[in-house]
Amino acid sequence: MSYRTADSLPPVTLDDVRGAQKMLTGVARVTAMEGSRHLSQLVGAPVHFKCENLQRTGSFKLRGAYVRIAGLLPEERAAGVVAASAGNHAQGVALASSLLGVRSTVFMPKGAPLPKISATQDYGAEVRLHGQVVDETLAAAQEYAAETGAVFIHPFDHPDVIAGQGTVGLEILEQCPEARTIVVGIGGGGLAAGIATAVKSLRPDVRIVGVQAAGAAAYPPSLAAGRPVAVENPVTMADGIKVGRPGDVPFRIIGDLVDEVRTVTEDALATALLLCLERAKLVVEPAGASPVAALLSDPGAFDGPVVAVLSGGNVDPVLLQRVLRHGMAAQGRYLAVRLRLTDRPGALATLLGVLSVVDANVLDVSHVRTDPRLGLTEAEVELHLETKGPVHCVEVGQALREAGYTVIG
Repeated sequence: MSYRTADSLPPVTLDDVRGAQKMLTGVARVTAMEGSRHLSQLVGAPVHFKCENLQRTGSFKLRGAYVRIAGLLPEERAAGVVAASAGNHAQGVALASSLLGVRSTVFMPKGAPLPKISATQDYGAEVRLHGQVVDETLAAAQEYAAETGAVFIHPFDHPDVIAGQGTVGLEILEQCPEARTIVVGIGGGGLAAGIATAVKSLRPDVRIVGVQAAGAAAYPPSLAAGRPVAVENPVTMADGIKVGRPGDVPFRIIGDLVDEVRTVTEDALATALLLCLERAKLVVEPAGASPVAALLSDPGAFDGPVVAVLSGGNVDPVLLQRVLRHGMAAQGRYLAVRLRLTDRPGALATLLGVLSVVDANVLDVSHVRTDPRLGLTEAEVELHLETKGPVHCVEVGQALREAGYTVIG
């Protein structure tokens, strides 16, 4: 079914979500629910991960895309579908279309990570690179739809998409019927709206907490204003929830059913991703780690048992490398220092010997001898060190000073 305006869209009901669940049988995986001992100790109550990062295509997006495309009329299917996405929605639409025998075209930004482009093509879509940001890509996809008659598949602003995402909520209640709080990341709002629709219909006592990146948090001002408000130039490493304006359909549902929307910092996102990798052995993208970031930032604010929805695991390896280093720095396990020493043979070896004694692992060394700021016999060294935590960082700095080095940063 196609809808022309947001105001004409029907509400999403529990029956819609249950119908979507039947439709997705044999298509989407019933993803695992894994306990987190570390977070359970921190929160003081059981904490479980709903692992949508292990879903087909690596995120929950397949659910909504399949339900939306499966609901098209025969003539709409014949015209094909088009979507715009930097990654997860692109892959969900591509696979759903292939499974349903529908031609798909996906517009992606020119800077989209190569693994995501390749995966989208492998799932059967024709990929067209356009624009530098998603807004430009979205405009190109909508123009293509107008020119060709292809049906535009919105990533979150449609009842069928929300119903599909809501099947995550039904699975949570089946797998963890004792849950008291569900924490879920919010971008446009499709996943949170779907989960809230399903869960609140069956268990109105369960608290639903949405999480946004602080640099891309459109929902708090929108909820305060009572209407979707755009945030200009959203900035966050969590591209899966980097949405400048809430969707009209999910906004209404979230305003009615989601109990709270929190924001988290970039440091918290990086730390959460690192925790998922180290403690849970799960590869999770920054957007998928946002519920974990919320738990780490304020563990006493959540009544347990808590279910944190890990919405996706499609992280670009280059970004993963940067985020892991950032996460280690946020935990005090990565230390960058600059210091000055006398420029003489063996001086650098002596410095490294001091670091060896305090068991600091040297990752990178930059040695500068020619700089107007330096004296004739001085050299400046910048060191990137792996440490064991904040206490060890202090010990490293103290050891350097005791050895006579001037630490300048």
